[in-house]
Amino acid sequence: MTTLLRLDSSIDPVTSVTRRLTARFADRWASAGPDRRVVIHDLVANPVPHLAHESLHWAPSLRAADAPVLAEAQATQDAVIAELLAADVVVIGAPMYNYSIPSTLKTWIDHVHVPGVLAPFGDSGQPLKGRLAVVVTARGAVYDAGSENEGRDHTVPPIDIVLGDALGMRVETIAVSRTLSRTLPSMAGESSRFEAELAAAEERLDSLAASC
Repeated sequence: MTTLLRLDSSIDPVTSVTRRLTARFADRWASAGPDRRVVIHDLVANPVPHLAHESLHWAPSLRAADAPVLAEAQATQDAVIAELLAADVVVIGAPMYNYSIPSTLKTWIDHVHVPGVLAPFGDSGQPLKGRLAVVVTARGAVYDAGSENEGRDHTVPPIDIVLGDALGMRVETIAVSRTLSRTLPSMAGESSRFEAELAAAEERLDSLAASC
C-alpha cells in the first residue's frame, strides 16, 4: 500500500484555493491504482498543539538530563511524526496569512523538525530523504517581480528550509496569486490572470500526480 498524506491549513472550508488544489492532487494521485490510500489531516479541524516544552525540539537522546517527562505531549509528537513517516508522498496546503504560514501549519512544522529523529544530528540521518512534498500556496494580491509586494511572501521559504534542507525531502512548490480578484472590486482586473494561474497550477499538479 502506498500512502499520500494530505495536509490542509486553510481556515476557509468552502472557497479555499489551496484546499481545492490539494484535493485535486489527492484525487488524481489516488486514481492511479487500488493500492493507494490518502490520509487527510485537516490542521484546522484537528490542530496539533503547540510544543509543550523546548526539549521536544530534540530527540529524547539529546535532551538535558533534567528535561521534564511529558508523556502526553510526547505521544502527540510521536503520532505526528509517525503519520509523516508513513507517507510516501505529501501534499501541503499552505495559504499565505499575513505574509507568512498559518499558525496551525507552523505548529505542525515545529513537531516534525526534530534533530536526531527526522533531521540529521550527529550520526542520525534523514529517513524522509528523497520523498516528494508538494507545497500548494495561494496569496491574495500580486507578487510578480517588480510589484509592490515582491519579496513580501514568507510562506514557502521556511517550509522549503525545514522539509527540503533539514528533512531532505524533494519539495515542489505551486503558487497561485490574485485570489482576492474574486471578491475585491479593486482587483477585478486581475481575475483573468488569477484564472490562468489556477489553470496552470491544476495542470502542474496533474503532471506531478501522474509521475509519482
